[in-house]
Amino acid sequence: MPSQTAMSLMSVAEFALWAVLGFLFWSKKLHRRFPAMGAYLALRIASMPPLVFFFYGQSRHWFNNLCFPIYFYLYYTVFIASAVLLFFICMEVFRSALSAFPGLMRFGIVIFRWAILASVIVSFSTINYSHRGVLLIPSIAFGLMRSVSIIELCLLGFLCLGMNALRLSARDIAFGIAMGLGVMSANDFVQSLVISNYTPLTAPWQFVYESAILATLGMWVTYCALPEPARQPIMVPANSLIFRWNEIATALGHTGTQVAVQPAGGFFLTEAENAVEEALTQDLKSHASAT
Repeated sequence: MPSQTAMSLMSVAEFALWAVLGFLFWSKKLHRRFPAMGAYLALRIASMPPLVFFFYGQSRHWFNNLCFPIYFYLYYTVFIASAVLLFFICMEVFRSALSAFPGLMRFGIVIFRWAILASVIVSFSTINYSHRGVLLIPSIAFGLMRSVSIIELCLLGFLCLGMNALRLSARDIAFGIAMGLGVMSANDFVQSLVISNYTPLTAPWQFVYESAILATLGMWVTYCALPEPARQPIMVPANSLIFRWNEIATALGHTGTQVAVQPAGGFFLTEAENAVEEALTQDLKSHASAT
């Protein structure tokens, strides 16, 4: 089979898997639990047909060579919107994984937001701003996606290390989403190191990259198709470390009861002297009345 035909078939299979994934995701009402993931799937499914149309149209000079600028702006608009949605997806997965520990969840979300902000700042600081005009758009888009890829890998590492403490099952849809995002981000990092911007789509590494995407989509379809085990109430010992952390995080998130402190009428020693003097006076009066 020619390599170009094989790549075309893989592209068709990718779109079919995105469509099946979206259908299963919405039919099982998972978009209510992960609204950002639902929006991400809708964006990918809706954008793939016009992107493919204008991509092939630019090689055939359709619409007086307007296909290339349309494809350029449409592609990077979808790219940047996907990166922003992936940030929110990571936060949804993090919130779902820690739902049994509300104190840690609230405290962790604050740290998670600061980590996202720091990652975005570091990524944007490495962008070459010598480019001007539309050439700056790809640099911003890839910098934003690089920062979200780091967040995805960190989230997957956190869930893998904390599965036992969080009582998180490997069959949980939140873990499946994190696993898929981690595989895709690692795939993107490998592609950026091995494949240059001018590598043809029929290069061997392109098939490896596309195969990783198809495997990830197949894993997500399997997670959505299989029944998810119901999360039971978590029972942890009162002296467990994660229970203490949850209690501490819960206490940090509340101001506590307000106590009104009234100012003292005088100095403590002065009040003590008055009390002693009053006691002695009463004692002397009782002696005088007895005699």
